[in-house]
Amino acid sequence: MKQQIITAVTLCIAAPAIAFAQKKPNIVFILADDLGYGDLSCYGQEKFETPNIDRLAQEGLRFTQCYSGTTVSAPSRACLLTGLHSGHAAVRGNEGTEPEGQFPLPADAHSIFQVMKDNGYLTSAFGKWGLGYITSTGAPDKQGCETFFGYNCQSLAHNYYPDHLWDNDKKVELTDNVIEKRYGTGTYSADLIHQKALEYLDKMTPDKPFFMWYPTTIPHAELIVPNDSIIHKFKGKYPEKAYQGVEPGDPHFRLGGYCTQLYPHATFAAMIYRLDVYVGQIVEKLKEKGLLDNTIIIFASDNGPHLEGGADPDFFNSNSIYRGYKRDLYEGGIRVPMIISWPGHIQKGGETNFMCSFWDVLPTVENLIHVKAAKRMDGISLLPLLENKKGQAEHDFLYFEFHENNGRQAVRKGAWKLIYLDINGKNPHYELYNIASDPSECHNLISQYPDKVAELEAIMVKEHQYDPNWPLLPGEFRK
Repeated sequence: MKQQIITAVTLCIAAPAIAFAQKKPNIVFILADDLGYGDLSCYGQEKFETPNIDRLAQEGLRFTQCYSGTTVSAPSRACLLTGLHSGHAAVRGNEGTEPEGQFPLPADAHSIFQVMKDNGYLTSAFGKWGLGYITSTGAPDKQGCETFFGYNCQSLAHNYYPDHLWDNDKKVELTDNVIEKRYGTGTYSADLIHQKALEYLDKMTPDKPFFMWYPTTIPHAELIVPNDSIIHKFKGKYPEKAYQGVEPGDPHFRLGGYCTQLYPHATFAAMIYRLDVYVGQIVEKLKEKGLLDNTIIIFASDNGPHLEGGADPDFFNSNSIYRGYKRDLYEGGIRVPMIISWPGHIQKGGETNFMCSFWDVLPTVENLIHVKAAKRMDGISLLPLLENKKGQAEHDFLYFEFHENNGRQAVRKGAWKLIYLDINGKNPHYELYNIASDPSECHNLISQYPDKVAELEAIMVKEHQYDPNWPLLPGEFRK
C-alpha cells in the first residue's frame, strides 16, 4: 500500500529548528486504556469534547490507520515496549501471577526503557504497568524504568480507589480508601498518579533528555470519578440506565469488582474529559519548564473500547464505523487513535492514513536517537514519515493474535484482512474482508478469494512463533 499523506507533513528548516535538531528530544508517551477510535472529538466524538487532545492533533500529526499491539492491555503494551508483534512478544495475554501482577517480560526483553536509559535518557512510567510483578524480571526497574509510580497489577487497576499503589518497589498504602467507605471518597488513583507525573516533570531540565511513559487507567472498566465540577458538567446530559456492581462487603469490592454506577453515561464522558484535562496540564507543565519545543508528545490507546462495568460504547459510537470491541480482532478492537506532536518537525494539522502499529514505536525511537537496533524487531521506523523525508519503509503485513475466547488470529495485508476465529473451539473458521472497500467488515468474502485466503493463512502460520507459555496454535489445530 502506497504511503498517502492527506495533509502535508513538512520539516521546518529555519535556523532555530536546525539547532534544535542537534539535541536529543524528550519523549512523552500518553497511553489511554480502552479508549475507542471514536472517543475523541478530533476522531469524530459528538457527545462530548476533548479540547486539549484535539489541540495536540492541531499541533501535530493524526493517524487514521494505527493498530495497537493486540486487543487487550498487557500484550499490547509488550508489543509497544519491545518492537515485536503478538506472535513474537514474550507477553501475549493478561495472565495473572502471584503475588501481584501479570506474566513478566524476560530479562532480555530489549525494552524501550533500557534503550533510552543506555543512551543517556532519564526514564519513567506513571500509571498501569501489568508486565511483571515487583520482584520479577518484568518489574519496571528490571526493564530500565528508573522511576515508576502507579499500579503494578492490572487486576487491581480495575478500581480507581485501591488500597495501595507502588512507588518504584515500595508499596504505598492508601489508608483513606478503606473498604467500609463507598466509592467516590478517598484518594482517586488517577489524580494521584497524575500529580506524581507533574512533580516528575517539574524536576526535568533542558540539560538531560527524558522518556516518560504515562499509561493512564482511564477510561478502563470501572466507571467512577470524584464528585467534583467535572462530573457535574455531564450529569443530566444523557439518558441513563444504572449499573449494579459490587458494594462494601462483597469480597471483590475494590479488588477487581466494578462499582455500582447510577450515571454510567455521564461518568464515562467525565472520565475522558478528566483525561483531557490531564493532557492539557502535562503540556502546560512542559511549556512552563521550557521543555515543550524539544519534546515529542505521543497520544494513543492500548486497544478498542470495552463493554464492562456499565460501559456503553454503542451509545457514544466509541468504535466509530469499525466493527468490534476490546477482545475482538475486528477493526474496532485493534484500530486506535494515535497523535504525534513534534514542534519544528511536524506541520500543524497533519493527517496520515499510513498503516502502522505499536511495534513501530521502538524502531522509530532508535532511529531518532541514532541507535543501531541490537535485536530483530517486527516494527519499522516511522521517522521518515514524521519528517516528510524519502525512504519510508512500509509494512508488507501486520499480524495479531489473541489467547482468550478459544484463540484468534488476524493478518492485515494491503486492503485485505483475514481473521481466524474459535481456533481451539468447536467452530474454527476464517473470515476475509477488504478493508479498503469495507472498513466496517460487513461482507465476508471467504468463499470468493481462495488464493488470497491461502496467502494470508500462510502468514499466520509463519508469524506465530511457538512459546510453551502461550500455546495458541499447536499444529493439529490448523485446518
